[in-house]
Amino acid sequence: MSWRATILTLYPDMFPGPLGQSLSGRAFEQGRWALDTVNIRSFAHDRHHTVDDTPAGGGPGMVLKPDVLADAIDSVGTDNRPRLLLSPRGRPLDQARVRELASGDGVVLVCGRFEGVDQRVIDGRQLEEVSIGDYILSGGEMASLVLLDACIRLLPGVMGAQASGEDESFESGLLEYPHYTRPAVWEGKAIPDILTSGHHGKIAEWRKSEARTLTAERRPDLWNAYCAEEQD
Repeated sequence: MSWRATILTLYPDMFPGPLGQSLSGRAFEQGRWALDTVNIRSFAHDRHHTVDDTPAGGGPGMVLKPDVLADAIDSVGTDNRPRLLLSPRGRPLDQARVRELASGDGVVLVCGRFEGVDQRVIDGRQLEEVSIGDYILSGGEMASLVLLDACIRLLPGVMGAQASGEDESFESGLLEYPHYTRPAVWEGKAIPDILTSGHHGKIAEWRKSEARTLTAERRPDLWNAYCAEEQD
C-alpha cells in the first residue's frame, strides 16, 4: 500500500501542482505515493455554498465555518494518518517530524484560508497545527506542497542514492557543507585542494568542519542545540 496524502482545500486544482514533476512526479507515476483532494466547498449547507462567516467577537476577515469543515474532515474516514492543519501558529516543521510523517501511512492535510479555522474544529477533530515558517501565506495549500515534497523525497525508492538524503542540512543537526563540481577552475576560483586529494578521511573531516562553521555563523539556534547534544 502506497503512502497516501489527502488534502482538504477550497482549491483542489492546485494539486498535485509541482509535485507532479521531478522526483515526486516520477514517484507518483510509480505508485510510491497517492493523492486525494477533498473540496471543502462541496460540504457547504446552503445554495450559495458558503464556507465562511464573520469572527465571533468582531474583527477583520472571515473564519471557516466549523460545520462545513468538520463534515469535510469526517468524509475522509478514520485511519492511522495524522490530521494536520497548516497554520502559522503551529509547531514548526523540522526534519525529525518530516521523517516521522514519511515513515507512516501518509497524512491528512487541512488547508486553512481566510482569517483562520474555528477552534472547535481543531479541538473536536484533533487537528495538529503545523507551521512551515514564521511568515503568513494566503492559505495552507502552498505550505501543504512544501510538507509533502519534504516527505515524499524520503519515501523508499524515491531518491536514487539514500546517502544523498542522510548527508543534508538538518539531518545531523548541522547545516550542509559547501559543494563543488567541474570545471576545476571557474572565474579564477579553484575547487579546494582537499576535495581533489582522494583522501576520503580528510575530506570527511573538512566537510564536517565547514558544516560546523556555517551552522555557528548562520544558525546559532541549531549550533547551540548541536553543542548541547555533543556534550551529552
